[in-house]
Amino acid sequence: MTEADSPAPADAAPTGRIVLLTTTHRVAPGLLSWPAWQALHGADRVLSGDPDHPQLPYLREAGVQVEPGSPAARELVDYCVAEGGRTAVVLTSAEGESELTDGLARLAGSGREAMPDLELLPGSYDLPGARLLDLVQVMDRIRAECPWSGTRTNEELVKYGIEEAYELVEAIEEGDREALLEELGDVLLQVVFHARIAQDDPEDPFSIDDVAGGIVDKLIHRHPHVFGDETAETAEDVRRHWLRTKAAEKQRDSVTEGVPLGQPALALTAKLAFRARTAALDVALPDGAGVGYELLALAVRAEADGVDPEAALRAAA
Repeated sequence: MTEADSPAPADAAPTGRIVLLTTTHRVAPGLLSWPAWQALHGADRVLSGDPDHPQLPYLREAGVQVEPGSPAARELVDYCVAEGGRTAVVLTSAEGESELTDGLARLAGSGREAMPDLELLPGSYDLPGARLLDLVQVMDRIRAECPWSGTRTNEELVKYGIEEAYELVEAIEEGDREALLEELGDVLLQVVFHARIAQDDPEDPFSIDDVAGGIVDKLIHRHPHVFGDETAETAEDVRRHWLRTKAAEKQRDSVTEGVPLGQPALALTAKLAFRARTAALDVALPDGAGVGYELLALAVRAEADGVDPEAALRAAA
């Protein structure tokens, strides 16, 4: 065994601990992990260079004294190494603590320092979908400060929604994953933008939370085999559940009710044919001459065969 491999002497003085505590603004302040609270309550010093850090009121309420200021790496290392080893927790800002971490790296890399244990401790974590909160915040600011976005109406955005939907379809059909990622974001922007405009309506306002809450309720209600007591072994079982619950929700008087007539003609024909077929209606095709009636018959046949006539013609074109 070489000298370098030898274990540290049993009586080696403890060198203390520096904890960089990170948090996310996407989780409500004060909701910290148990290891984070343990580190905060057990520390000899807790420091924060951000006087407006959102965690500060909650730490004070929990009895944690936080010192303002951003100590240099040299000062923090000397403090922790001194007097038998002490623990300092640095509450990092949203921008991080690059000056401190760079200084600690230089000291540790020199090989000539008795360094405290260095620990990066996440105090809170982003949940899946947390970046959607950023999108809502950004949209709020744009709506308030941008001269163009701040004056748009839902009606003025209609053409953009249609364009983005078609660009999404194109990305999917071309198998372009990079474009798919981008176009999904553009479609999502339309949803958030429309909801933010609706929030300003003086007579009937609603927000993105109302939009999300509505679709969550709908998904749960239409998936009783996932969230309820029903069973579904096949995709066809799922389709029957969906159609049955949808029919109960809508209480429509006609199979054509709710079909958007402004959609492309082939898609409209396929939708009408689907409604008639699923309602077990024996509807004869209209008897007429000309290419329109021929296209209608082809679209009905395609729908019955499980083919999207709109996508098929677009691919052929």
